[in-house]
Amino acid sequence: MQVVVPDITKSPCSLGLRITVEWIKRIREENCLNPIAADKTQKDVDIKEQQKQDTDVAVDLANRFCQQLLGTVEDERKQVRQWLERLLSLNQVDREFLSLLNEHLMFRSFLVGYQITLADIMVFSLLHYQHTLETLDNAKYRFVARWASHIRQLEVVSSVLKSVADFDFQGWSDVMKLVGSQANFEFLELPNAEYGKVVTRFPPEPSGYLHIGHVKAALLNDFFARRFHGKLILRFDDTNPSKENMEFEESIIEDLHLIGVHADVVEYTSDYFPQIELYAEKLIEEGKAYVDMTPTSQMREERLECKESAYRNNDIETNKRLWNEMKLGSEQGVKCCLRAKIDMKSKNGALRDPILYRCMANVSHHRMGTKYKIYPTYDFACPIVDSLSGVTHALRTNEYQDREAQYYWMLEACNLRRPILWVFSRLSFMYTVMSKRKLQWFVTNKYVSGWDDPRFPTIRGIRRRGMTVEALRAFILSQGGSKNTVLMEWDKIWTVNKRVIDPIAPRHTAINRTTYRVIHVSNAMDEVRTVPFHKKNPDIGNKIVILSPRVIIEEDDAKEISVSEIVTLMDWGNIQITKIDGKDMFGEFLPNNTDFKKTKKLTWLPFIRDLVPICLVKYDHLITKAKVEEDDRIEDIIRNNSKMEEFAWGDVNLRLLKKGDIIQFERRGYYICDAISSLSCDASCEDSYLTLIEIPDGRGR
Repeated sequence: MQVVVPDITKSPCSLGLRITVEWIKRIREENCLNPIAADKTQKDVDIKEQQKQDTDVAVDLANRFCQQLLGTVEDERKQVRQWLERLLSLNQVDREFLSLLNEHLMFRSFLVGYQITLADIMVFSLLHYQHTLETLDNAKYRFVARWASHIRQLEVVSSVLKSVADFDFQGWSDVMKLVGSQANFEFLELPNAEYGKVVTRFPPEPSGYLHIGHVKAALLNDFFARRFHGKLILRFDDTNPSKENMEFEESIIEDLHLIGVHADVVEYTSDYFPQIELYAEKLIEEGKAYVDMTPTSQMREERLECKESAYRNNDIETNKRLWNEMKLGSEQGVKCCLRAKIDMKSKNGALRDPILYRCMANVSHHRMGTKYKIYPTYDFACPIVDSLSGVTHALRTNEYQDREAQYYWMLEACNLRRPILWVFSRLSFMYTVMSKRKLQWFVTNKYVSGWDDPRFPTIRGIRRRGMTVEALRAFILSQGGSKNTVLMEWDKIWTVNKRVIDPIAPRHTAINRTTYRVIHVSNAMDEVRTVPFHKKNPDIGNKIVILSPRVIIEEDDAKEISVSEIVTLMDWGNIQITKIDGKDMFGEFLPNNTDFKKTKKLTWLPFIRDLVPICLVKYDHLITKAKVEEDDRIEDIIRNNSKMEEFAWGDVNLRLLKKGDIIQFERRGYYICDAISSLSCDASCEDSYLTLIEIPDGRGR
C-alpha cells in the first residue's frame, strides 16, 4: 500500500498523520506502508480541509493496520472520535482548551484508556504545531506538561520530530524556552491570525546599514511568520532614488542573515510602480487627489495651520494635465506634487492632505534608471503594496500610530483589501546614536573602523562584539508587544546574552604580558594534563593544561600573597609560598593538600615559549550623553578613549580559535575572537597575535 503523507507544515493533523504512519510501520513486522512526499498539487488546499483529509487517512490506517490506536473497546473508540472532532473544530489552542485538557489529564496518563491512541497523537501534534508547548505555563497546566513530555519522549514521536527539524519554528522554539515566563506571550498574539495563512513583511529603505532599532521589527515579523507557518516578505522600499543604491540592498540581506532572518520572498516597491501609478490616476479621476504647486515651505506652514491649498479645488481636467506634466518631468512638472484630498481641518496631521507623489526628474533609480520621473511616497505605496502582495498583518512601530487612519484611508480610497495593522514600541538605547547621518559622521571622521565597529549599534557592530542571535531573539520576545517606548540600558540585553553564552563558552586563561609575576615551584615537574573546557558542560570537550616548575600569575594577585600562605593554582592544586624576592616568588607544591575552600584561587600559565600572544580589546560608549537629541552636535558629546587595549599571554589551546568563536577567560570575562593580525601591536610582541573583544556581561561599567 502506498500512502501520500502531506507536508507537515500544512496542518497539525499532517504531523499527526506522519507519526501515525511511522507508528504503524514499527508495530507491523512487514513494511506494508511506503510514505512518500506530499503531492505538490495540494499546495493551496485550505488548511481546514487539509486537516480533515489527514485525519481521515490516519483513522483509516489505524482501522486497517493498528486498531488499538482507535481504542480497545467501543466506549474508548467513541472517546477517540470525540477528541478528533474537538481538534478539527479548533482554530487555535486557547486557555479554555488547555484548561479542559489539563483537568482531563489530572488522573490520567493518556487521553483515552490506558495506552496511547490516535487522540494523543493528534492532540500532541496540534500543540506542537502551534508551538504551545514552548510557551506553556508548566505550573498552571502541569498535567498537560507531564503528558506532553511523556508523548514527546516516545521513540517513534521523537524520531519523527527530528526528521522534520526545519519544522521546529526555524530557531524560535529554543528561544521561547530560554525566555520562559519572562515574556508576556499574550502581547505576542496576532488578531485573526490563521495558521498557514499569515503573511508579514519587513520593508527597509535601502539607504543604510540596519541597526538595533531595525532588529525588533525584523525579528517580530519573522517570529509571527514562523509561529503561524506563514510567509515573510522582505520588501525594499525603493521609493526615494536620491538615497538608495544596490550596495545597501546587499548589506541589508547580509545583516538579516546575521540575525537569522531568511525571507521567503524578496521584492521591491518599484515592482509595483505601474499599479501604484494607476491607483493614483484613479484617485485623480474620482476627485480624491489633486496636483499642488505650492512651494514646500509654504505647504508645511499651511498644513500646520490647517489651511487649504489654493490648488485644492482645481477641476479634474486641470489635475490630469498637471499630473501628465509631472510624469514628463517638465519644468512645470518638477514644481508639482500629488496630494490626497482628505481633511485639512483634521486634528490628526497625517490626514491633512498628505503627499502621494513627487516629481524627481533628474534622478536615476538604481533599478529603473530614468524610466520614471515621478515616485510615490512611502505612505501611499506601503498600504497599496501590502494589500497587493497578500500581507495579512502589517507590523509598525508606534511612532507611525497617528498614520493608521491614513493607511486605511488609502486602502479604502483605492478599494483594496485591508491588512491588519499591529503596533509595537520602538527600541531605543541609552548612550546610543541611531541617526544614519550621525553614524556616518563617525565613519567619515575615522573615529570608528567602519560600519561594523563594535561600538556601533548596527547589526554588524553588535554581532562583532559578541551578541548572539539567540540573545537578540530572546530579548525581543521578553519585551513582548508592549507599546510603551522607553530608553533602555544595554545591560539588559547583554545580561540575556550572558545566559546564552555562559553554558557553552570554553574556559581559557590569559595573563597580562607586561606586569606578570613568576612563581618558582620547587617540586613541580613538566607535565601535560587534559581537563574539561567547561566543568559544568563536558560536551564541549577537553583542553590541555601544561604544568611547569615556573608559572606566571597576575601582578594584582601577587600583591595579595604573603610568605607561608597556601594558594590554589586552578586546575592544578595547592602550593605554599616559601619566599618572595622582588618580582619573583617561590613555592612548594602540596600534592596531599586538597582543601580548596579558604584558599585564594589564582589563574596562571606555564612560563614557556608556546604561550599565545593576544590583544584584549575593551570598548565603552562612543558618546557621553544618555539621550541624544536631534540638534545635538556629535563633536560636543563624543567620548575620548572609548577603545582600550591590553596585551597578554594566552594558553596554548587558543591556537585552535577561529574568528567568531566565543570563550571565557577565567576571572576576566567573555570574549569573542575578532581577528588574527599580522601586524605588531607594540615593540614587545610577536608579528602574529589574536585579537579578542570583550563581550559585556550586563553588570554595568
